[in-house]
Amino acid sequence: MYNHRDDVYLVANQVADEKERARLLGSDVIEKSQILRWASLANSDVMSNIARPFLSFKGLIPYNKKDVDACFVKIDNLAAVFDARLRDYTFVATENISLGDLHAAGSWAFGLATILGPEWRAKHPHLMRWFNTVAASPIVKTPFAEVKLAEKALTYTPPKKQKAEKPKAEKSKAEKKKDEAKPADDAAPAKKPKHPLEALGKSTFVLDDWKRKYSNDDTRPVALPWFWEHYNPEEYSIWKVGYKYNDELTLTFMSNNLVGGFFNRLSASTKYMFGCLVVYGENNNNGIVGAVMVRGQDFAPAFDVAPDWESYEYTKLDPTKEEDKEFVNNMWAWDKPVVVNGEDKEIVDGKVLK
Repeated sequence: MYNHRDDVYLVANQVADEKERARLLGSDVIEKSQILRWASLANSDVMSNIARPFLSFKGLIPYNKKDVDACFVKIDNLAAVFDARLRDYTFVATENISLGDLHAAGSWAFGLATILGPEWRAKHPHLMRWFNTVAASPIVKTPFAEVKLAEKALTYTPPKKQKAEKPKAEKSKAEKKKDEAKPADDAAPAKKPKHPLEALGKSTFVLDDWKRKYSNDDTRPVALPWFWEHYNPEEYSIWKVGYKYNDELTLTFMSNNLVGGFFNRLSASTKYMFGCLVVYGENNNNGIVGAVMVRGQDFAPAFDVAPDWESYEYTKLDPTKEEDKEFVNNMWAWDKPVVVNGEDKEIVDGKVLK
């Protein structure tokens, strides 16, 4: 199946033919912004809302009906946005097929091949006309040839209940001796080890209370004062987390997608963590930094569940120092610029780990 990647923009930017490059990326500022707008919408909203039901139906993440239903509502709303545009236009951003179409078609292809069946497709003729047009384009015709639209939408199938086993008859003495003679290798497999941070036990600082406070109340006037009043530095440490390879970052929405993927891969540790990473700067000149609180005094047990955790550097913060405390406040409030080498860089996006 066609799988769009963050480096598609970079590849398209290397196209030698100037006219072809302008067609893909836009010929002026307005076209470029529209192309990036549609590509960003597809890479973040469309893909994420399709992925969650798919992973749930496949048993790769726990099934939650409320969450899945909410995703389908969002999918329908997103399809309505595409339909509204495509009712009067052939392509999403410009008069020609662009990078916005390629990103968007790649995201929708995943859904159309899995969870969006014939009935759903019949309700969105404009989107489907556009998708088939893009899929038939020489630019992506070969990879899209692998896309097979779902004949029937993938749905949730509850796991079968285990049948109750009948009581086993008492073993004879001979059978018992035979069992005792079995090698140790036949013993039951060891239980899956618990997360190492679980050994620290419950803390007096209730992390879930803080996460609710952060989500529901104004950050500066209410949430942050509450946090510093209840925070226990003996139980939790706070770390400045920065991406090591900022010079390789390009578009800000791609940098934000990078953060989102990193946070997704930290899912095994989120019950022991909270924090924010923000994207600051502008396209082709941006960076990733933030503040993350973890259970205990070492960052590694919380972060090393993610394969790419070593792509970031970690510096322990001391909240008794006013500058460190203010850095945490700024990273969690997102309302002040990030200072980089003495220069203010505006925050353009970010993600919350909670």
